[in-house]
Amino acid sequence: MSINAAESCTQEADFEYQIKYPIAKFWKNREQGFSLGKDHNKLYWVSLTSPAHDKAILMVNGRTESVWRYQELFFDLFKQGFDIYSFDHRGQGMSDRLLNDPHMGHVENFDDYIDDMDLIVKQFNFNRYSRRFILAHSMGGAISTRYIQTHASHPFHAIAVSAPMYDIKMPTPLRAIAKPLCKKLTQWRNQPHYAIGQSSYERTPFEDNPLSHCQTRFEWSADLFDNMSEIQMGGPTSQWVYQAIKGAEKCVRNAEKVNIPLLLIQPSLDTVVENRAQDQFIANLSKHRQDAILLPIPDAKHEILVERDEQRNQALDAIFGFFDQ
Repeated sequence: MSINAAESCTQEADFEYQIKYPIAKFWKNREQGFSLGKDHNKLYWVSLTSPAHDKAILMVNGRTESVWRYQELFFDLFKQGFDIYSFDHRGQGMSDRLLNDPHMGHVENFDDYIDDMDLIVKQFNFNRYSRRFILAHSMGGAISTRYIQTHASHPFHAIAVSAPMYDIKMPTPLRAIAKPLCKKLTQWRNQPHYAIGQSSYERTPFEDNPLSHCQTRFEWSADLFDNMSEIQMGGPTSQWVYQAIKGAEKCVRNAEKVNIPLLLIQPSLDTVVENRAQDQFIANLSKHRQDAILLPIPDAKHEILVERDEQRNQALDAIFGFFDQ
């Protein structure tokens, strides 16, 4: 069944009405709760389900994010017959923060994210659905990729990753020293500190943002974070950067261990993650599978799922078509 996102999904012209009324009503019907992740950290989760649905999506979000900012996406996916499950990673969103400074983005080991995801997957028993998928963005793309690579008996039939963090975008001179530098900075300091140039939460003006060309969606998300201090997130610690680079490298190095069809949606104007690492990942995976697809989206910034209609619709059309195969 062919789905046209321009006709079936929320568009900018009616976004303000949709987000205030139909989407708000839909969001109020969510189930939510906390599960104990690794080291007994509480993980916040939501589910949006219908007895009429026989297929499900686990949405895995990126660094600094929360399930709360994906209400529009969940609404659009649900209308296409998917039950929706999602959660906030340890140290961000509504999940337990790991440090006294709640704005610090931190993780002790990148594998902690993977262990948490495994717990969530087992909790929701996806095997009861006839079709089961992962949709992941940015850091969530890296976490989900590593989950698939390290859990060969996972329950999913396919995975779509949006701007996956297979490397962090940084100036060439910094690239060679970033990982050892962050490792040393972590070792030298008794307590976690923000990485060089990073700080606590601060609203980014639309004009300066690297995430989206869509002012309507961007400002709604920014207002959401301004009004919900409990989901605000600042910059990462040096430890997070070190662990993130290690995790991203493992994604590319172990590409052949992905054992299901994969769609990689690549925003052409991404300045947050490194597109060349995504190209290498697909090249590595394609040596072993014929169902690894790279889809560049022209004129799109990092947050393709909250971009302008032209770019967002392309991404959603591709996701729906891919999951319908």
